Formats: sequence, structure tokens, C-alpha cells
Amino acid sequence: MYLYLGSDVVVDDKEILGIFDIEKVTVDKYMKEYLNFWQKKGQIYYVSLDMPKSIIVASDTVYISNVSCDTLKKRAGLTA
Repeated sequence: MYLYLGSDVVVDDKEILGIFDIEKVTVDKYMKEYLNFWQKKGQIYYVSLDMPKSIIVASDTVYISNVSCDTLKKRAGLTA
């Protein structure tokens, strides 16, 4: 099954390792380091230029989406 992240971007749900609320995790030192690591590798993909609301960590890419974390979890069939 695939998960729609917004702006015509879909990801195989088997590739998704985590879905995070951007406001809650970007204050964490380790998450900042993690995002910097993937940024340097060129593996961060911005789904939209709108205000980012969630971070989707996949096996080989990190997606920054303007769709809320709760909405993505509902689409994936997970509890919010």
C-alpha cells in the first residue's frame, strides 16, 4: 500500500520507518543532528513549499510534508 504525503508524492508504506510532528521533534538535539546528516547526503525531500508540519522517515529518504502528522497516521491506518 502507498501513503499520500501531499503534492502528488506517494511512498510505499513498507519503506516508512516513522512519522513525526515537526514542532515536537525539531527541538531535540539528536533529531537536528539526524536531519543535518540526511541534508548533507542530499536525501531530504520537501514535499511542498508550504509550512512544514511533519517529518516522514523512510528507509533512504526523509520527507518534509505540509500534511499534519495526525492526518498522515490516519491515512496509514495508524492511531493518531
